[in-house]
Amino acid sequence: MEKKTIRIDPKDNVLVALVGIEKGDLVVENQTFTLQEPVAQKHKFTTVDLKAGEQVIMYGVPVATANHDLPKGSLISTSNIKHFADAPVIKENFSYQWSAPSVDQWKNRSFMGYHRSDGKVGTANHWLIVPLVFCENRNVKIIEEALIKGLGYYKPNQYEQMVRNKVSGSSEKADTLEQKRVFKNIDGIKILNHDGGCGGTQQDSETLLRLLSGYVSHPNVAGATILSLGCQHAQVEWFKKVRNGLYPQNEKPVVFIEQQELKTEEKVVTTAIEQTLVHMEEVNKIERKPASLDKLIVGLECGGSDGFSGISANPVLGETSDTLVTLGGSTILSEFPELNGVEQNIIDRCVDKPTAEKFLSIQDAYAKRAHAVGSGFDMNPSPGNVKDGLITDAIKSAGAAKKGGKAPVSDVLDYTEPVTKPGLNLLCTPGNDVESTTGLAGSGANIILFTTGLGTPTGNPITPVIKVSSNTKVYEEMFDIIDFNTGPVAAGEASLKETSDRLIEKIIAVASGEETKAMKLEQNDFIPWKRGVSL
Repeated sequence: MEKKTIRIDPKDNVLVALVGIEKGDLVVENQTFTLQEPVAQKHKFTTVDLKAGEQVIMYGVPVATANHDLPKGSLISTSNIKHFADAPVIKENFSYQWSAPSVDQWKNRSFMGYHRSDGKVGTANHWLIVPLVFCENRNVKIIEEALIKGLGYYKPNQYEQMVRNKVSGSSEKADTLEQKRVFKNIDGIKILNHDGGCGGTQQDSETLLRLLSGYVSHPNVAGATILSLGCQHAQVEWFKKVRNGLYPQNEKPVVFIEQQELKTEEKVVTTAIEQTLVHMEEVNKIERKPASLDKLIVGLECGGSDGFSGISANPVLGETSDTLVTLGGSTILSEFPELNGVEQNIIDRCVDKPTAEKFLSIQDAYAKRAHAVGSGFDMNPSPGNVKDGLITDAIKSAGAAKKGGKAPVSDVLDYTEPVTKPGLNLLCTPGNDVESTTGLAGSGANIILFTTGLGTPTGNPITPVIKVSSNTKVYEEMFDIIDFNTGPVAAGEASLKETSDRLIEKIIAVASGEETKAMKLEQNDFIPWKRGVSL
């Protein structure tokens, strides 16, 4: 018999519909529920009578309160419940205990990566072209195009020939424009266009420089060409100071070009290309070599979430995170607005009081900035989230936090701070998908796992993004942008452990050079967070 509902935690007073359920009587767990109205797939209904003000419990924690009396079997919606989260408390004693998973099958496994002088290992080997200020975006684009086409990185797409055929009225096959790559060990030329570096606050410029430092110093980057106009806030010397402070052991080649010194565009572009080619020839000598799995730094992200994300995809990432942490690797859980409502669980898992205090301090400051402009974390769920059953931010957060598994929280990072400790790290970013993935890569993630229930094409310029679907339908319908399916978990056809094992195999393959869907589509999304209110 098809399973129609699931209770995620024994304490829950709601059930999740695994399939659409009609109005009327429904027998679940030897109880009869009279559904007051149809319950769409992924939505929830009450298992007890709730009085106005009483709490809705999901994932074992309070996620909402009832706006008015709700009889057993009521569909919960934005009209009859509202967001609720318990106020977190920092305790004096920290003695979190957890059962680490068995990792015997992974202890001798490795991936093929690029070893750096600072001991880190890249899963890719890119050359970066970076503007310190938006005025240089055009020069960056010209240099990128020249290098991509001249060095054999250009990938023609099917739509170019479609346009030619539409204009000419012919039906010729696509031209073969791809060339042989000149530098076989350099995976690509990547740019980081942005609208910052000048005209904003000093804090914005410093934050941008810290973020760009993380990208230039990233293990997936072989070297960089950095363009400056000369008069902007984000000066070259300031960038060097910031980068040396954050990444003192980094010894990669970096070319600096300043337009107001070289004067003409032609001099700027030709000098940049000539100097870049000299260094690319040198870094092309670096080859992939075996690396143990503790060299992985895996970002944990979700976007376009649905009612199954917290049941299948996110818990699979949690299982995977726990395994990598046990092996000595690092994982990074981001999106602080989506930890709203589960702060107590996070605090209780911190390794010590200073770590817990840092988390709560950053979280409180972020929440106050949101309230100061008439917003709040409770406004985080998008229309797509709500439509698919994530009615309150606490419901969304409780499911999103599952990506972090059960491991202790070893460190808390503010935006642009680099990962320095193995284990589960928390990184303050917005819930905005691209701002968050941009931050994950900037803090050192050399692989990003990105769960989605509705589908998203998001990628990153330097870090491979593995898209993980929460349900089989979206995996099959959006096969060109999603890499991995956890739908069988939601359907009760596969366990978290066996699905996580398959995902780890996928991580090893991608870390060794296998392209993800986002990489094939050249989905190079990069949006710096200006520390304003973004949920």
